[in-house]
Amino acid sequence: MDFDKPKDRTGTLSYKWDCCEGALPMWVADMDFEAPRAVVEAITKRASHGIYGYSYVPDEFFEAVSGYFARRHSFAIPTEWMIYSSGIVAAISSAVRWLTRPNENVLIQAPVYNIFYNSIINNGRRVLSSDLVYRDGCYSIDFADLEAKLADPQTSLMILCNPHNPVGKIWSGEELAKIGELAHRYGVIVLSDEIHCDLTLPGLEYTPFASVNDTCADIAITAVAGSKTFNIAGLQSAVIAVKDPILRHRVWRGINTDEVGEPNAFAIQGCIAAFNQCDEWVDGLRAYLAENRRVAEEYIRENIPMLSPVSAEATYLLWVDVSSVCSDSVKLVCHLVKSAGLFVSDGAEYGECGRGFIRINLGTRRALVLEGMERLKKGIEAFFG
Repeated sequence: MDFDKPKDRTGTLSYKWDCCEGALPMWVADMDFEAPRAVVEAITKRASHGIYGYSYVPDEFFEAVSGYFARRHSFAIPTEWMIYSSGIVAAISSAVRWLTRPNENVLIQAPVYNIFYNSIINNGRRVLSSDLVYRDGCYSIDFADLEAKLADPQTSLMILCNPHNPVGKIWSGEELAKIGELAHRYGVIVLSDEIHCDLTLPGLEYTPFASVNDTCADIAITAVAGSKTFNIAGLQSAVIAVKDPILRHRVWRGINTDEVGEPNAFAIQGCIAAFNQCDEWVDGLRAYLAENRRVAEEYIRENIPMLSPVSAEATYLLWVDVSSVCSDSVKLVCHLVKSAGLFVSDGAEYGECGRGFIRINLGTRRALVLEGMERLKKGIEAFFG
């Protein structure tokens, strides 16, 4: 795969690219790379049939996911744990509706993926955040605060982001074990969103929450998908894995009651090809993204020293501390669009503790990463006017 290959996405109903005419979009988390050739060929073959009726999920799909996790993450998720969903967000919202009661707490760790807030608030539950601690350019968990909030009798569900979006943190086995121990002690289910699991820096590996020990596995709902890894979010396909049979039935009932448990006509073939045939492509992607991150961080250090990139181990998202320039990233992001034609995400989307940060999507060809950094420099210089 040539990750430097130009690909014009304008006019394709791209949520990312058709958002702001004339601007360089480095915000929403999808990449600008073509999906692996095997995926394109599988979808093309399916499309050539010409009939796109209702589809079912074959065993081969779940076997492909299990095999992939065994090869790449040393965790062969049993196929009997698996439930199909049309997306991780759909499954999270369903879990919030069916596993918690109105006005109960759903615990998160801000700054965190903004759609978690939607899934909680839109379903009449309360967001309770055990904010991550930001110190010396790194993030960590305040376990005393986490325990206090898990111990609240109104807390019934925790949504874990593993690896963490937007800060790019890979949680260690020890950290995950501690989360599992505390959640189990206070009767809290842990829904672990692991969609960024493949996008670690070369040489680094993430630990699936459910793989840590039996305590974690017994309370875990694991959500995985090929969406980020293979750039196939539009196929709307995910797997929810649950060990405990009673909990699994509750999750299955919710997903099917909400009618988010059926695949579209192209999801199955595309995902089977991705999970079975594209390991080499993933390795190339990880190396390319790592170099993008190095280039972006180096550019900022050398040319925009008032900004501080946060050290990250995973994702293709660059989390940048802009607090020395502007304490309100919402204001800064609006300025960057107007002054430099650069569209990034304001950190306030991810929680109030993210207000002094911006998030930049590096999942694009390197020439655009460099262009984005130049636009960022131009915008920051103009901010001081």
